[in-house]
Amino acid sequence: MVTKGAYCLCINVREEITVEVGALGSIAFPPGGYVYVGSALNSLEPRVERHLLTSTGDHDVTHWHIDYLLREPAATIQKVYVMETEEKLECSIAGKVAEHGHPVKGFGCSDCRCVSHLYRVGEFGFLEKMGMRRLRGSPRLP
Repeated sequence: MVTKGAYCLCINVREEITVEVGALGSIAFPPGGYVYVGSALNSLEPRVERHLLTSTGDHDVTHWHIDYLLREPAATIQKVYVMETEEKLECSIAGKVAEHGHPVKGFGCSDCRCVSHLYRVGEFGFLEKMGMRRLRGSPRLP
């Protein structure tokens, strides 16, 4: 059975980096934690696995804004949270994450009206309180 849903990538940026992000141009990322919100209404597990592979340098196709950040050695995925659903909840989840962080304007939201789908946050614990489930078991997750 194919799992559908939304996901949050919890990313740690270890040092200040500047990344060229497609049409968005050059974006500075101060060190700290970031949450990226995405959805996969066709195949949740393969989408998350693709992001994990990009983060470890084992996948080099750049398709989404998040790919530009994940391929940077200073950026690593620390945790992944998922919510199984057949509804497109990505934007509403991004709105809730916005209450806990600061947006990277225009990032990951070129197909919607959101301010961003990537937020700089102080911690990740609030995701469970939002009903997200921590994904465990991937050999690529710390």
